[in-house]
Amino acid sequence: MTELDTHRANNGSIAMAIVAVANQKGGVGKTTVTMQVAAELSRRHRVLVVDVDRQQSTVWWAENASDRMPFDFAGSQHPNMLSRLRELRADYELVLVDTPGSLEDTAVLETVLDAADYALVPVTPEPLAVEPTLRTLSRLIEPRQLRHGVVLNRIDPRVPNQLETWQRLLDSDLGVPRLESYLRQYKVQADAPVLGQLVTTLRRNRRTEGPIADIAAIGRELEQLLSPELAGTW
Repeated sequence: MTELDTHRANNGSIAMAIVAVANQKGGVGKTTVTMQVAAELSRRHRVLVVDVDRQQSTVWWAENASDRMPFDFAGSQHPNMLSRLRELRADYELVLVDTPGSLEDTAVLETVLDAADYALVPVTPEPLAVEPTLRTLSRLIEPRQLRHGVVLNRIDPRVPNQLETWQRLLDSDLGVPRLESYLRQYKVQADAPVLGQLVTTLRRNRRTEGPIADIAAIGRELEQLLSPELAGTW
C-alpha cells in the first residue's frame, strides 16, 4: 500500500476494525479524540491513525511531538485510499480516521463511512452542536446502518448537572446511542496539540490524573463495543 507513508509499530495481532471519528460540526474535538484514543489503544493493540481532513490537525499535532508516536501515522491521505485499508489487516488491529468537519467535505466523509466498521461521534455540550450532530447521524451514519456512538467532550465539572443534562438529552430527548465514558474539560487536554503530548507521554500526577482516566475509559469502552474478543486480548 504505497500511498500510506507510515511509521510501523509492533504490538499484538487480531482482526482489523476501522473507526471513523466523525461529526459535520467543526470544533467538537475530533482530532483530540482520534489522537488520544489511538494512543491509549496503542498500549494493547497495533494502531494506525489516518487523516483525511484538509486542515491536517493530526499532522500538526504529530509535528509538535518530541517523542515518537506510539501508533503508526498516515497524514495527508486521499479518502479513496481507505478502500485499500483492508489490505493492512495483517498489520493493524485498529485504524482511527480523523475526518472533515464541514458540509463542503461531505463526499470525503461519506467515503470514510463507507469503509468504516464503527463511527465515533464527538459532541460538545453546546446547543449549536446539536443540529449538525443529528444531521451527521440521520443523513450519513444511520442510512449506512453503521454502528456508532456519541461521546461527550469537554464536560466542565464546574457546571452543575451539565453531564447529567446532556446525557439525558442524548438518551431521552434525542434517542441517540452514546458512550458511557466521556471527556472532561482540562487544560492539559487543551494544550496537548500544541505541545505534541499524548496520554501515553503524560506523567501521572494530580494535574494529569483526570485526563488519563477519561481517555482510558473511552479506550476500554470502545474495545468492548468493537469486539469482546478485542477487549479480551490485553
